[in-house]
Amino acid sequence: MNLHSAKPRFQRPILVFAAALGVAMAANGVFVLIAPALWYTEVPGVARTGLFNQHFIRDIGLLYVAIGAAFIAGNLSVVHRVLLWASATAWLTAHALFHFWEVAAGICGPEVLWVDFRRSRCRRLSVFC
Repeated sequence: MNLHSAKPRFQRPILVFAAALGVAMAANGVFVLIAPALWYTEVPGVARTGLFNQHFIRDIGLLYVAIGAAFIAGNLSVVHRVLLWASATAWLTAHALFHFWEVAAGICGPEVLWVDFRRSRCRRLSVFC
């Protein structure tokens, strides 16, 4: 079943979830662009990943704005929805897998996965609870 053939009772929650995710991702990106130093010091775990690099951090901000825009645009364009949502989801999935690779490679300990998830991801997910 794809979203086009989904029954209306399932379609609305999916669209609301994608819109909320898009707004959260874009808001995070805007925060990164406006206040990269504050983002670096206040988001749990970021400072431990390396030295502050304003250019690189703003690149991340642009990426999050683009991901948010893709989720939001997918709500507006039925024709491009799957491509937009799949592209944004692919990057987020690759990013999550990278965190697991860091543990597997010994760059950080497994406790970091729980700390990162609990402190950053759960806050974003709480929007939907």
